[in-house]
Amino acid sequence: MQRLNNKTCVVTGAARGIGRAIAARFHAEGGLVIVTDIDHAAGAAAAADIGCRFELLDVRKEADWSRLAGIVPVADVVVNNAGVTGFEAGMVAHDPEHASLADWHAVHRVNLDGTFLGCRYAIGAMKAAGTGSIINISSRSGLVGIPAAAAYASSKAAIRNHSKTVALYCAQQGWRIRCNSIHPAAILTSIWEPMLGTGPDRDARMQALVADTPLKRFGLPDEVAAIAVTLASDEATYITGTELNIDGGLLAGSAASPG
Repeated sequence: MQRLNNKTCVVTGAARGIGRAIAARFHAEGGLVIVTDIDHAAGAAAAADIGCRFELLDVRKEADWSRLAGIVPVADVVVNNAGVTGFEAGMVAHDPEHASLADWHAVHRVNLDGTFLGCRYAIGAMKAAGTGSIINISSRSGLVGIPAAAAYASSKAAIRNHSKTVALYCAQQGWRIRCNSIHPAAILTSIWEPMLGTGPDRDARMQALVADTPLKRFGLPDEVAAIAVTLASDEATYITGTELNIDGGLLAGSAASPG
C-alpha cells in the first residue's frame, strides 16, 4: 500500500534540492504531486522527470497563491519548502551589524511571507474536508543563532513558531489539519554551493562545515524527504505542532571521541 495514495500534494520550491526530493518521494508513494517553483524551466523539467504536474509560483506574491487556489482548490498535503539564504548571488554581509534592510527584507519575503501565504492557502484548501498535513521546512538555523546569516536564522525561527500557531489554530477550529516543521541542518544541496566553491579546497571546506556534526557528514535531500512522507501520511495523524530535527546529532551536543 502506497502511503500517500491519491493524496493531492503541493510542494513549493520543488525544482531542485530538498523540494524536488520530497516531490519525488511523494510521487513514488502514490501522491498526486504538484511541483511549484519560481523557476519555470527548472520546475517544469523536474516535474517532467518525476512524472507529475508543474505550476509556476512565486511564494512572495499573494496573487500567485490566489491563482494556485483557483487551479488546485483542494489539497491534502502542502509543503512550504521554498527558501533562500541571501547568499544566492554570492557572499554579502548578512551579520546583524552590516546587513542591509533590503537584503533582510528579501530573505524574509521568501522564507517567512512565503510560508505564511502557503499556510493560509493550505488551510483554505483543506478546511472543507477538515483534514490535511501542512509541512513547513525550517532549519537548524531556526533553533540557534547564526551570526553571519541573521536574516536566514530569523526567518527560519519565525517559521518554527508560526507552524505551532497554525497547528493550534486548526485544532481550535475542530479540524484534523496538522502543521509541523522540519529542521534540517547541513543538507547537501545547491544552496551550499556559494560557500563550498569549486576550487581545490572544496573537500576541505565540506569537511570543515560538518566538523561539529557528530555523524561527520552532510545529510541528503532524500533523508529529509523520508521524514516528510511520514508527516504527510496517515501514520502521523496524532503529530501536530511538532518540530523534527534532521541534523546528524548536532543539536544533541558534542560527541566524545572514543579513548
